[in-house]
Amino acid sequence: MLSIIAPALNEGKNLPELAERIFNSVPKDSELIIVDDNSQDNTAETAKKLSQKFNLTLLSRPKRLGLSSAVIDGFKLAKGNILAVIDADLQHPPEALSGMLARIETNCADFVVGSRLVAGGGSKDWPWYRKIISLVARIPAMPLTKVMDLTSGFFMLKKEVIEGVALNPIGFKICLEILCRGKYRRVEEYPIIFGERRQGKSKLGSKQTFEYLVQLMGLYLKKKA
Repeated sequence: MLSIIAPALNEGKNLPELAERIFNSVPKDSELIIVDDNSQDNTAETAKKLSQKFNLTLLSRPKRLGLSSAVIDGFKLAKGNILAVIDADLQHPPEALSGMLARIETNCADFVVGSRLVAGGGSKDWPWYRKIISLVARIPAMPLTKVMDLTSGFFMLKKEVIEGVALNPIGFKICLEILCRGKYRRVEEYPIIFGERRQGKSKLGSKQTFEYLVQLMGLYLKKKA
């Protein structure tokens, strides 16, 4: 069974399309878990309405606790033996879930990362400065993993990859955290086209940048040990 975790903060306008596209792309017994960090729009109400149509669970948290902790809390609630993480802002293509799932179900990989940086992948309508910012964010972490799109927020893995693993809930690059701490033998990058946000606003700010640097420090200390 596939469990898909989608952290959400003020993403009410995106949820109906997100749910529709996800459940048109995955097996019928899949579940979608929306983790809402006390959104100030209609995210929670929209998720509750969608749960009447789809196999959707809403996890409401009392305040903004961060993307990584949202994903970890979603993992705890998940019933599936295969876990996926996708942003709720529709920048990740839900249609790619079926191809990523096929790689895991055929045991070609234990961990599949939705990647902009392999053949067939890319970023749609990104200006040059966004690409530079993305590159600058990746460079400090490159020695930690051979995965090129190591800051991706779209990935899928067998549940056993994180079982018994202590994941750091601080920061927003949970994929990098699992790449460095997870128990897997085969990791693949699956090509995706990363799109522009159509509704809502980006959640990235100075706090998230600082937390990323703290996360990197912890991962390098672990590697050194």
